[in-house]
Amino acid sequence: MHVLLNALDMHARGYDVRIVIEGAATKLISDLAAQGNPLHALYADAKGKEFIDGICRACSNKMGTLKQAEAEGLKLLDDMSGHPGMARYKEEGFEIITF
Repeated sequence: MHVLLNALDMHARGYDVRIVIEGAATKLISDLAAQGNPLHALYADAKGKEFIDGICRACSNKMGTLKQAEAEGLKLLDDMSGHPGMARYKEEGFEIITF
């Protein structure tokens, strides 16, 4: 998952990083949380460094991973009709990059 690699790289270079898990990516939570998954270490590192700002409530519900997201302790983002809005991030000075 390139977003995890880029978040870790950008942080190492001094950038303030936030990841919002949105859309079809919400379906990956169960896989990423699994110890045997090759991407688990990257996910755990990004999560441990608090780069993951949260997950879309509406999308995780639609993809059937809402309970897993809650079990993982991910913040459910829903400030824009059940989805995470971008305005707050722009207002906080973040540049939005999508993968």
